[in-house]
Amino acid sequence: MLSWLRRFPHDRKVNTSSNAGRRTSSSTSWRNKSNSFTARIIRCASTVVDTQHDGDQQQQEKDDDGACSLPPPSYNDDGVISARACSFRELAVATGDFRQDNLIGEGGFGRVYKARLLIGAHQEEQVVAVKQLDRNGAQGNREFVVEVLMLSLLQHPNLVNLVGYCADGEQRLLVYPLMPLGSLEDHLLLRGKDKKAALPWRTRMRIAHGAARGLEYLHDRAVIYRDLKSSNILLDDDYSPRLSDFGLARLLPAPRTDSSSSSSSSSSSSSRVMGTYGYCAPEYLRTGQLSAKSDVYSFGVLLLELITGRRAIDTSRPDGEQSLVAWAAPMLGEPRRFQHELVDPRLVMAMQGPAAAELNQAMGVAAMCLQEHHSLRPVMADVVMALSFLATDSASC
Repeated sequence: MLSWLRRFPHDRKVNTSSNAGRRTSSSTSWRNKSNSFTARIIRCASTVVDTQHDGDQQQQEKDDDGACSLPPPSYNDDGVISARACSFRELAVATGDFRQDNLIGEGGFGRVYKARLLIGAHQEEQVVAVKQLDRNGAQGNREFVVEVLMLSLLQHPNLVNLVGYCADGEQRLLVYPLMPLGSLEDHLLLRGKDKKAALPWRTRMRIAHGAARGLEYLHDRAVIYRDLKSSNILLDDDYSPRLSDFGLARLLPAPRTDSSSSSSSSSSSSSRVMGTYGYCAPEYLRTGQLSAKSDVYSFGVLLLELITGRRAIDTSRPDGEQSLVAWAAPMLGEPRRFQHELVDPRLVMAMQGPAAAELNQAMGVAAMCLQEHHSLRPVMADVVMALSFLATDSASC
């Protein structure tokens, strides 16, 4: 059933012709691309064959910028990938020529604008977010290709949907549905024009549970997210979380034994560690070895952020408190004793802190996810189950 799971060839381009085995760089320039991006997307997707042969058979898929390996695509009624190709002019008009008052976010990758775009067969107007990638920024062409493919082919309530993309000339843009409540980071740090009260405890646990379900879905398909953090979790109008920014995602071999022993090699093109400092697993930082358990560690950091209201890394705090994991580690084993130090002080002051039993369970999950050795961390299915009770209204308050 999962015979599509293959070895992810990273940055090695495989060709069955006389040029077989030739290496290509993952940082290929956006210039001088003769083939259309849409054609490359369709061709890359079409190379994924769901055979019924023995799982030991391996298939390597490729695109023009380097190798790609993807799950079986989800097609719409017309038999093509549902994300539409947009022209740069169309998106410029939709954003009001990228006006400053339509700017809703900015980061190392580029800028995000609010826009109105005609979507679907009936051309209904929809409010969307348009992410314009900085051509000199951190997210390169290969990451752009990966994100378009991943979000086109993976569908889950806790993953952001991809409405469209643009690859006109050197322009690279992505179109998503607008998430009305912004990112989880905005709410934890109370940023934005409309500063609201701190997120209630139950809402935090629901967000953690939804994010865990999204990761579980990815890991079931051998997709390693690699960049889980509060700024990459977008919130719908009912605080339902959606994972976003899949440019660093990787498809890795499915584990052949139990899932606790899953591991994989780092990028074959370099030993660069990709991700965000403060969230990366220690073995990934040391060796570059990437596995599903790397995501589990990042989730443990995220869960600590939700519990404490602190950043993963906060250089404004005193020495010894700048790293959230290092600060919380001595208290993880005795959360009841250190409840007033661990729980977000805004919840404590509002008399909305969790019951001792709930805090104990939440900290226990975080502690398991943050185990130093990756084999001791739980799989995401177990995390989802452990958090399901905390995410329900029936949990003791």
